[in-house]
Amino acid sequence: MHADLTDSMAKPNYDDRDTKVSMRYSSLAQFVTAQRDALALGPIAIVLVEDEVEVDTTLRHHLQLGFKHVLALMPAIFDLPRDLQETVHRIDFDMSGDGATEMAVNTIIAAAPKQWIFYCYNAEYLFYPFCETRAITEMLAFHTEERRSSMLTYIIDLYADDLDQCPNAVSLDNAHLDRSGYYALARHDAANEGHPKERQLDFYGGLRWRYEEHVPAARRKIDRIAIFRATAGLKLRDDHTFSNEEFNTYACKWHHNLTATICSFRTAKALKSNPGSRYEINTFKWHNSAPFEWHSRQLLDLGLMEPGQWF
Repeated sequence: MHADLTDSMAKPNYDDRDTKVSMRYSSLAQFVTAQRDALALGPIAIVLVEDEVEVDTTLRHHLQLGFKHVLALMPAIFDLPRDLQETVHRIDFDMSGDGATEMAVNTIIAAAPKQWIFYCYNAEYLFYPFCETRAITEMLAFHTEERRSSMLTYIIDLYADDLDQCPNAVSLDNAHLDRSGYYALARHDAANEGHPKERQLDFYGGLRWRYEEHVPAARRKIDRIAIFRATAGLKLRDDHTFSNEEFNTYACKWHHNLTATICSFRTAKALKSNPGSRYEINTFKWHNSAPFEWHSRQLLDLGLMEPGQWF
């Protein structure tokens, strides 16, 4: 793993956050009732835990970025290291049910009005421009000044270079990504005779593009509005878009805005665990693979996120 990331995960910078924040909650409803004061202070990170892969590093990464509260929604039977028991809000939650993501995120939206919220899954890591030296609060303050209430994030697939040594396709020390092969198509509006939606595109690439025969068509996009400001009546839909169409735009009308990336092992894990694809894939590496450097500069240089007017 990149040395800087190793250090930050081992010794997260909690800033002014109370490092003794957590107790265990038996349900999301119990947490919302007990922690209304906490939900009034953002930004808030929601980590949706689907399995036991890299749960601790995911939580530590987002603590280090400066989120005021990190929520770990995870099955009751999973363990959590002692330091994380004292620094995150652990909430018993089953991610296996239909609509679990939308239910969890929409519950927090309703409970945390006007707060900035980020959501991801375990083994996913948020990177935004200059994140090594600028806290998430600084980035969101700038984004707010630009009159934006949401931010487009691209899901950039990570994968281990050697699937014999790492059969679940996860390796922080030897993570790789695709340095090219990304593209966008117009997003059509079914309610408006199929005309393209304004400032909305569907983005594709990575493992979902290269192994599309193993991925349902509705799950091939790599765009996710993962950072947003909670507003009254806002609802997350099952395709990672929102009920308010302006939240689904990639930029405002007058110039480019900040975008971010979520570097994710989730697709690689799925392709190596699903029976239909497990034995069809011997390696994810190809001629456009590159070692992941765990640094925002690489993602900026590859054009995988946009600093906008933030210099």
